[in-house]
Amino acid sequence: MSPNRLSCRQGRFNSLYQVKIAPLIYPEISTVIHMSEYHIRIQDIQPKDRPRERLLKSGPSALSDSELLAIILRTGTKGENVLNLCSRILATYNIQQLSRTSPTRLQEIHGVGAAKAAEITALFELARRLETFTEEEKPRISSPEAAYQFIYPKLREQKKELFIALHLDTKNQLLREETVSVGSLNANIVHPREVFKTAIQESAAAIIVAHNHPSGDPAPSQNDIDITRKLIDTGKIVGIELYDHIIIGDGRYLSLKEQNLI
Repeated sequence: MSPNRLSCRQGRFNSLYQVKIAPLIYPEISTVIHMSEYHIRIQDIQPKDRPRERLLKSGPSALSDSELLAIILRTGTKGENVLNLCSRILATYNIQQLSRTSPTRLQEIHGVGAAKAAEITALFELARRLETFTEEEKPRISSPEAAYQFIYPKLREQKKELFIALHLDTKNQLLREETVSVGSLNANIVHPREVFKTAIQESAAAIIVAHNHPSGDPAPSQNDIDITRKLIDTGKIVGIELYDHIIIGDGRYLSLKEQNLI
């Protein structure tokens, strides 16, 4: 068969039987899997591994910067936990930059609103104040006269009896002043447990107690003496010495120690 006749037959076959490509019934499967981003919630972290619990157990030095900041901010956003949020904040500003960033600029970070911006600003302001902080000199109370001069202005106008305890360190410097009771002085109101409770917490070396007589007469009653002796005995047990009991009247005072009543 000649080539021309073969070509003619092939052309006639193609015209009779058109080959059509069928459309795809099943879509092509992409090898790229799209998944929504998943954020671990703080509640999903084991309690022992959460920042606050780790700080209480191991101390603040065991935590990263973002974990420390997370304790301050406490909460994240709807789609991001507080740890991720704090990591993002510190990726935007290092600690030194963060300390100088205004609340307005902080709010430009997604997830940081006015409340969180204020918390961050307050945190660094406290740190700055600590750098310049100098503790005021503590009053030294080493005599009945000094105790009277310290307490009298507070009791001068009182119409009720106030029983006050002064907690002192080993140098007779004042650690704390505490009003133990208000009202008529008796053994039911002034209990040694209440007098020494705070002194023990403050690690006081000694205490001085004082109360006022609204009548203006500082002469001690037998009840005053009995309570004082009970406090002396309790002080010996707990290791905190009772130096004195000062009774304050109208512009004058009486020291039970100076009167050899204790």
